[in-house]
Amino acid sequence: MIHLSHWDLVLAALLVLLLAFLSGRLQRQLRNQILVAALRTTVQLLLIGLVLKWLFDLAHPAFIGLISLVMLTVAGREVMVRQGRRLTGWWSFGVGTFSMFLSSFTVTLFALWVIIGNEPWYAPQYAIPLLGMLLGNTMNGISIAMDRLTQSAWQQRQQIEGRLMLGATATEAICDLKREAARSGLIPIINAMAAAGVVSLPGMMTGQILAGADPVEAVKYQIMIMFLISVGTGLGTLASLGLVSRRLFDERHRLRLDRLHVGNGDRRAS
Repeated sequence: MIHLSHWDLVLAALLVLLLAFLSGRLQRQLRNQILVAALRTTVQLLLIGLVLKWLFDLAHPAFIGLISLVMLTVAGREVMVRQGRRLTGWWSFGVGTFSMFLSSFTVTLFALWVIIGNEPWYAPQYAIPLLGMLLGNTMNGISIAMDRLTQSAWQQRQQIEGRLMLGATATEAICDLKREAARSGLIPIINAMAAAGVVSLPGMMTGQILAGADPVEAVKYQIMIMFLISVGTGLGTLASLGLVSRRLFDERHRLRLDRLHVGNGDRRAS
C-alpha cells in the first residue's frame, strides 16, 4: 500500500479551494458551504481515525455500541436540518432517527450475524464501517424522501384537501405524493447499483483494491454492501414516509400543515 504524505493531502485540498473560489464568483454562500464542508470532512475523519484506532485495539462491545449511537444521533440531526419544510418539534429528528435505526441497525446486525459470521460478531473493523456505510446512504434516501413529501404536501395542499372533501381517506389523498417521494429517495441507490462497475467503481471495492486485496474478493464484498445498502435505504425510506404521512393528518383525516414549519433549506433559499 502506498502511503500518502501530508503534502499529497495539501495538493488535493488546493483543488477544493479552487472549486470554492470559482463557486464564490456565482454565490458567496455556496463558497462558504464548500469550505465549511471540506473543513468538517478533514476534522471529522481525522478524529474518527484516532477513535477507530483506539476502538480496534480495545474491541469492547459497550464502546462500540456508544459509537454506533453517536453515529445514529448525528445522522438523525443531518436529516432534520436538511429539510425545506420539516415537522415541528422533535418529530422530524425522531422520524428520521427511528427510521434509520429500524433499517440500518437491523440490516447491519443481519449482515454481521448471518452473512459475514465473524467472531466476535461485534468486531469493530467489520461492525463500524458497515454501519457507517448503511447509515450514510440511508440518511440520504430518508432525507430526500421526507423533504419531497413535505414540500409536495405544502405545494399541493389544495388538491389534497379537495380529495378529502370528495370522500378520500388520508392515505388515499396523499398516496401519489408518497409514491413520488419514495421514488426520489431510492433514485440515488438505484443509480449507484445500475452504474456500478460500468460508470463507477464503488468506494469500498476501490479501497480494498488500493490496499492490495484480491479484486474478485473485493467485488464480492462490494456486491454484498450494495445489496445491504439498497435494502436499508428502501426500508428506511418507506418507514419514514409512512410516519410523516400519518403526522400530516389528524384522527379525523384532516390535513394538518400547521405541523410543518420552514426549515433551514428554505430559509437559505429565500
